Amino acid sequence: MAQQGRPRTFVEHEVLDAAMQVFWRHGYEASTVSQLREATGLSSASLYGAFGSKEGLFERAVERYIAGPGSVSEIVGDLTLNPLVALGQMLHGTIEMQSDSAHPGGCLVALSATVGAAGDDDAAARRVVSTRRAQDRAGIEACIRRGLNSGDLRADLDPAVSATLMHSFVLGISTQLLDGVPPTTLHAAVEALLEGLH
Repeated sequence: MAQQGRPRTFVEHEVLDAAMQVFWRHGYEASTVSQLREATGLSSASLYGAFGSKEGLFERAVERYIAGPGSVSEIVGDLTLNPLVALGQMLHGTIEMQSDSAHPGGCLVALSATVGAAGDDDAAARRVVSTRRAQDRAGIEACIRRGLNSGDLRADLDPAVSATLMHSFVLGISTQLLDGVPPTTLHAAVEALLEGLH
């Protein structure tokens, strides 16, 4: 009778939370397997057995981030909110989340794998966050289109251009915070940005 492998002896969401913190703080490329092992408490064999690769662990950590702190970007999809209110809540909520001292500053999706070496794992990690950024941009554009259809936003707005402008602001929040720009200044900038939409 063949022996069955030992069952996993870790709580997956705790491992993903720990890995998420490492990737968020150091970025994909600079995060080493040694750092990930230390943070998660897993051996290399357990880490690779559970997630397949560093890139596999990164992809799952990004999913965990999107379901947790990064879920603030989902507000624009709330059809019960006035589109302008939804955009404002998303922008202000993003600043609050990214400046929260309970976790690394900035946005994991914006900062963790935007550039890197040409290896397959690095390219795959960049695709993971690039895909998410495209989804966020599309969500913002859909919210702007709702606002145009409802008359809550200026009729002369180009939805794609306005979504790119707003998404660029969202992505820039990370570097502004890391450079020491105070959240109060960013919140004021949000109000200026929203003022141009109606």
